[in-house]
Parts: sequence; structure tokens; C-alpha cells
Amino acid sequence: MGLIHIDLFTTLDGVAQAPGGPDEDADSGFAFGGWQSPLFDEVVGAQVESGMAGMDALLLGRNTYDIFAAYWPHQEGGLDESIAGLFNRLPKYVASRQTPTLEWANSTLLGPNTVAAVRELRDRHANTHVIGSLDFVQTLFAELLFDRLTLWVYPILLGGGKKVFADGVVPTNLRLIEPVVASPKGAVMQRYALASGAPGVGDMSAGDREG
Repeated sequence: MGLIHIDLFTTLDGVAQAPGGPDEDADSGFAFGGWQSPLFDEVVGAQVESGMAGMDALLLGRNTYDIFAAYWPHQEGGLDESIAGLFNRLPKYVASRQTPTLEWANSTLLGPNTVAAVRELRDRHANTHVIGSLDFVQTLFAELLFDRLTLWVYPILLGGGKKVFADGVVPTNLRLIEPVVASPKGAVMQRYALASGAPGVGDMSAGDREG
């Protein structure tokens, strides 16, 4: 069975809205579109590219799809050629409540039962990646419909904006599966696997602590 990967950029206070540019998502008057750019460095770039190893499908929410479709088909031969080549040839699946026309090559609209459609992707692809797509990701969190979660956490606080963990989170265990990596500008990569069971509880009083 294949894996569903969620890849997100976030601030220390959990804001993941519009990391890429000023016009990406200005909902609710968000004024910090493009907050990732000043903190992006070669280490983050290498982490991003290495995380794409084995990717054989993209799964995107409608807004992220539109942003990607307007950008990546025009980047082959540019600075982002390797990523553009990958994204342009991969199958792309789009979650939307509407029926948009999908003009980017190899794009398919998921059926009305999004949860069932995503589960079926595990039978078709070894490594399906969800990049951005913050609203759609809440559904995946709520349904525990992911296998890997990669967060690039940046050393800034924005105080407001759409959050990584908003309305869709249920109590969940995660397991760190790679050493944490820090970049020169302070971004930290954390990669987790979904773990079984619900979070445990205990008593931190001195008598119950080991040692």
C-alpha cells in the first residue's frame, strides 16, 4: 500500500498561510504573504528536493493547484527546472467542491467522495505528496488519512493567519522518523510518521517519574 505525504511550511506559531508570495492567499486581510522567502536557504532547498525522492503523484487542494498550474508549466529551463520537470510529468489529483477545468497536463479531478478517492490513491501510487493545500489538509487530518507529515518550521511569529492544525485535528500519535535538521537561517525540518493509538496521559508528580 502506498503512502500519503503532507508537506507544509509553517511559522513557530503554526501559521502556514501564503508562504510563497504576496498574492498566494490574502484571505482575512493576511498581510504577510511570502513570509518564507527571506528565510529560504540552500539547506532548506536541499531538504525540499530530497523529500521528493520517490514521489509519483501530487494531491492538491483547488487553490494550491491553481497557483501551481499558473507557475510550474512555465519553469522548465529556468532555475526550478528539476522540480518543474517532475511536477509537470507527474499525475496530479485535485480536491474541489466544484468542477473546474483542469488544463495542466496529467490532472484529474477527484470524485465527490474525496475521502474514498484519496484512499484509492494508495493502491495506485507509492508516494503521493500533498503540498500546501491547507484547507484540504484539515480533512486529511480529521480522517487520519495520511502516513507522513513533514514540517519546515521557521523562526518567526505572525500572530494570525490560517494554521497548520486548525479545525480538523483529532488526537493522534506521531513518530519522528528522521533526525531534525536545522538550516543556517533557523528553519527546522521535522518528519513524522503516523503512529497507532491515541495519545497517552500520565502523572508528572515526583513519585511517578523514573529516576
